[in-house]
Amino acid sequence: MTEESQNQRPPAAADYPPDLLEVESLDIEAQGIAHRADGKVVFIEGALPFERVTANVYRKKSSFEKAVVMAIHRESSQRVRPACPHFGMHTGACGGCKMQHLHVGAQVAVKQRVLEDNLQHIGKLKADNLLRPIEGPAWGYRYRARLSVRFVRKKGTVLVGFHERKSSYVADMTECHVLPRHVSDMLVPLRALIGSMDAKETVPQIELACGDDVTAMVLRHMEPLSESDLARLRAFAVANPGLQWWLQPGGLETVKLLDPSTGTGQALELSYGLPEFGVTMPFKPTDFTQVNPHINQVLVSRALRLLAVQPDERVIDWFCGLGNFTLPLATRAREVLGIEGSEVLVARSRENFERNRAPAQMRRGLTATKFVARNLFEMTPAMLVKDGAADKWLVDPPREGAFELFKSLAALHQQLASGVPCDDGEHQQSLALDGWTPPKRIVYVSCNPATLARDAGVLVDSGAWRCTAAGVVNMFPHTAHVESIAVFERV
Repeated sequence: MTEESQNQRPPAAADYPPDLLEVESLDIEAQGIAHRADGKVVFIEGALPFERVTANVYRKKSSFEKAVVMAIHRESSQRVRPACPHFGMHTGACGGCKMQHLHVGAQVAVKQRVLEDNLQHIGKLKADNLLRPIEGPAWGYRYRARLSVRFVRKKGTVLVGFHERKSSYVADMTECHVLPRHVSDMLVPLRALIGSMDAKETVPQIELACGDDVTAMVLRHMEPLSESDLARLRAFAVANPGLQWWLQPGGLETVKLLDPSTGTGQALELSYGLPEFGVTMPFKPTDFTQVNPHINQVLVSRALRLLAVQPDERVIDWFCGLGNFTLPLATRAREVLGIEGSEVLVARSRENFERNRAPAQMRRGLTATKFVARNLFEMTPAMLVKDGAADKWLVDPPREGAFELFKSLAALHQQLASGVPCDDGEHQQSLALDGWTPPKRIVYVSCNPATLARDAGVLVDSGAWRCTAAGVVNMFPHTAHVESIAVFERV
């Protein structure tokens, strides 16, 4: 990005006269919602429920308006002072967080309402019970992040951090309260490091991945690095114990560790632990892992308790990834099948299984476990039958959800219940079920309440399952991201 594009912002949209508005609630993007006398909705950035504010409208559409708070005349009791100096509604404010001005407990309540609303309006259902929210540290939790990098030639400086609010520009950050403290402390030194490099104009981003003992930074560089730049990176790592530099000259397949071993010849291992299950999970910085390791430990424990796996049961872990749920399940069940769309992650999950198969610290070894690579967005009833019956399912899909999986499950239930042939993906036919039976219980971990609600509707509409419980997981405090968990029982 040139210095002109980084420093010269486009002119602001024409503003309208300020309005005095009563804020009623928050939307999923953490914007205050108000209504005009004619019923028109106004979305107000920076406003909280039950506040009276003066708002500056900057966009008008036929059905809604967009505005930003100018003054607060009646303040919400849930409003708090943001911890980070870079948070705000002003031009140039960091866009990494959206809710620092709202008490964390109130943030969780907003997310719970978003989940309930989605279940009601999209899934046309209501959970029998609301689960206690899963919460953890509100600060220093973000162990994964993409930090953008920009060299601003006119100012002779480098910016490292998140994008500005609603902008592609990089925020001028010197600290970040949601990153681990040691990473936040590196932001200013990182700016100086990149600024000293020959490649300072061709480094667009740094991908951050923290383990329990190692911090990995993946440096994306558009041109080959000079020996001087490599020496600078090594010196920075020496000054920050536990830091690993990984280099990415091209696509993800090009990511490699700068120095594969330490002076002793033993490579530092990027990994996280699940101590309740005696499991250690090595991973690459390009692998998917949960952003918040504190919440992840609680989430895995809660999911297994809700699933209530018995020693004689077979369990399928759909979208298993590295084995984050699979390996803990293997300490409880008779047999576990992990299914994942990525061949790379399946290979990594097999490695992790072998690594954890019978460590001395475990109460018991891992039971029979297999991993299969398959496109789970192209599931059919026939594929489900081929995978075999399982007593219970753990489903942890990406944002797209598990629609084809649940549609296939509902179709098989229909054949079992009524004898009506189900669609195998090519034509309608009665499948030979060979003793296949549907799972008695399903625990669904979701990072998108809309697709969770859609998939839940498929299950409940089939008449074979009911949603017995649902709740939120505050994986991303101070953001509008809603992670959730739901339980389905066969009727």
